Amino acid sequence: MYDPRQLQVLAEVARTGTYTAAAEALGYTQPAVSYQMRALERSVGAPLTTRQGRGVRLTAAGQALARHAETVLAALRTAEDELSSLVTAGGGQVRLSAFQSGCVGLVPAALGALRRTHPELEVVLTQTECAVSQRLVLSGEVDLAVMCDLDETFAGEDGVEPADPRLHRVPLLTDRRCVLLPADHPAATSSAVALADLAGERWVLETGRTRFLAACQEAGFSPRIAATSDDQLTIHSLVANRIGLAIMNDLGVNAHTDPRVVARPLRGWPTRRIFALLWPDQTRVTPVAALLGALGSAGKALATA
Repeated sequence: MYDPRQLQVLAEVARTGTYTAAAEALGYTQPAVSYQMRALERSVGAPLTTRQGRGVRLTAAGQALARHAETVLAALRTAEDELSSLVTAGGGQVRLSAFQSGCVGLVPAALGALRRTHPELEVVLTQTECAVSQRLVLSGEVDLAVMCDLDETFAGEDGVEPADPRLHRVPLLTDRRCVLLPADHPAATSSAVALADLAGERWVLETGRTRFLAACQEAGFSPRIAATSDDQLTIHSLVANRIGLAIMNDLGVNAHTDPRVVARPLRGWPTRRIFALLWPDQTRVTPVAALLGALGSAGKALATA
């Protein structure tokens, strides 16, 4: 049986690409990491790494064992969390990550409900992109992530990666892509808006815009970009002051109210699925299950609203 400490070293070497960086992340010396790796290689009976420039590259055996190491370490963390929650019944801590509009729409509603039902439970929230959230779940740096569909079509350009099949998805809700318009814009009276009808407009866009630009090209035009912002309140304000139109999902739209701005569904854009992502065993941990339940209830309330 492999030593969990050695599996942790292997997982860190796989993540960082060098023994030195792995040692720094784990609080070990570099010779200690080298020793643990040599011991693990003796147990396996095959090399796990080869040198590549100033770093190392995992062999086929190393890659296979690193994948299993992540699963084993996740199970051990789950056991630790579950026992901790039994010792501190009703309390505990859950580490949560979520994408931006989830942080302004879904997560606050869930945490508000959780505060009433589990006042001793602490939730540590990190806002980050979905691809980063998935890596945080895999490495055990967070227990649970609120994510939306990972669009593999544009993976190479936006840094998105496909969902890891080892992780468990729990559906929460769906939402639409909308166009933000000044309230007196001619298209504001429409029930839905097509991109082709907005070809002459100026736009306020987020930095992640690959899919939108591709849709504009398909609609026969190249958008005029008036401003760039990743802050949703700033985007609302820029639209209200007629700097340009913007696109935003329902969660972001509903988080801010400004009578000068209206939102209309973008015709032909696929619905976005929002879900929680976690290791399967984590659903048995009481604090994690409580947060998951609160997120599900908040998702249903938002969908109804």
